[in-house]
Amino acid sequence: MYTQAMDLMPKGSDRPSTPLSATEQQLLDRFEARIDDGGFIEPKDWMPEHYRRTLVRQISQHAHSEIVGMLPEGNWITRAPTLKRKAILLAKVQDEGGHGLYLYAAAETLGVSRDELIGQLHAGKAKYSSIFNYPTLTWADVGVIGWLVDGAAIMNQVPLCRCSYAPYARAMIRICREESFHQRQGYDALLVMMRNGTPRQREMVQDAVNRWWWPSLMMFGPPDDVSSHSAQSMRWGIKRISNDDLRQKFVDATVPQAKVLGVTLPDPELRWNEARQHFDFGSIDWDEFWRVVGGDGPCNRERLADRVDAWEEGAWVREAALAHAAKTEAQRQAA
Repeated sequence: MYTQAMDLMPKGSDRPSTPLSATEQQLLDRFEARIDDGGFIEPKDWMPEHYRRTLVRQISQHAHSEIVGMLPEGNWITRAPTLKRKAILLAKVQDEGGHGLYLYAAAETLGVSRDELIGQLHAGKAKYSSIFNYPTLTWADVGVIGWLVDGAAIMNQVPLCRCSYAPYARAMIRICREESFHQRQGYDALLVMMRNGTPRQREMVQDAVNRWWWPSLMMFGPPDDVSSHSAQSMRWGIKRISNDDLRQKFVDATVPQAKVLGVTLPDPELRWNEARQHFDFGSIDWDEFWRVVGGDGPCNRERLADRVDAWEEGAWVREAALAHAAKTEAQRQAA
């Protein structure tokens, strides 16, 4: 789950511009009281339209990220170095597909169809996590994605298990359990290469860490002071922890892991701050972040084209499933 930049909103806010009626104000007060009490909102409950649209955008973009996220690692299934690693990678890619299905189903409870959401992705109107627009150049990249990218995803996702929208929160419980497996298998793969591998393999790991470290930090989204919708999402209980706080937690957790692994994180400014009791780290290249989010990353066009091709090539499966469902329903009606 890759909630990076999920609080970004297109120009033209969808906040209500007309005064609320007395009935609408009562419903809003009741809704906000439930949020303040830490309660959950179910699909049948009344909710502000802006809350619903925010959820549709965030959940669908999360789903898109899971589906697009299958591509960088799926590229290595046939080239995995051992049968064990192949089986692990197959299971992981399958998990990501399942996560996308859970999340599309959660979004559908908000009154939007899955076909509509996928159509937005294929048309380039919907975003997905910018992390998946970087190439996987070597087998070490697969391990680093598991360690850093899925590690950042877990940091982002665990608070979503307490999201105020109940279907989203329930989906995240299983997703987080599976993501923790993904992170552990990635770290294990790197540990094997660093401890038992050749000097060239250790160089591959360090090179992959150098390329993925900064994009992983970008996964938490823009700084809080420029994240214009993060505050409202936190007010509604959609988000629980701010972008900067999550990023700091990730750095603090990852630095000791890197030491055990035996790799150097590519940041000369990275050091422990005794006064803050946190690690200080260098400045992120936000120009690169916005460029990739805007569609100009190393693999943006390739990733989107692959998703569109897969959708079109799978049309016969969807058509067959619909035909079978219609036939079964007709037989049931005739019985």
